[in-house]
Amino acid sequence: MSSWSQVNIEFSPSSKGNYQVTKEIEAQIKDELKKYKMGIVNIFLLHTSAALTITENHDPHVRTDMDMALDRIAPENLPYEHTEEGKDDMPAHVKSSLTGASLNIPISNGKLVLGTWQGIFLCEFRQAIHKRKAVITISGSTE
Repeated sequence: MSSWSQVNIEFSPSSKGNYQVTKEIEAQIKDELKKYKMGIVNIFLLHTSAALTITENHDPHVRTDMDMALDRIAPENLPYEHTEEGKDDMPAHVKSSLTGASLNIPISNGKLVLGTWQGIFLCEFRQAIHKRKAVITISGSTE
């Protein structure tokens, strides 16, 4: 039988950086996820100055290198017009647009299917600590 579920989640508050949130997501959706034999999970971040990505989960240098590369693509010192929320806000919007606000991940036998070195990361682009939220939609076969 085909089924749909939806769960609202909150991530731990964080300041600028890339945070592995795979276990945090799994913990918040485990009761729903275990119902599915096969399907897909869509994780949609409800913010425009943060993002979600899948990247290597082993070497922490990957996270700092991503931060460095995105800071070079969208530095704070450009002559942005949107400045009401601080000098890191507009660069955060650019980085979020480039990285993305959602992910689709397959489900197999009640578990997320990720490669050996893959992890789900919340990319927080603002300096101040923010609490981020997401809507997770799960669809698939429960038989």
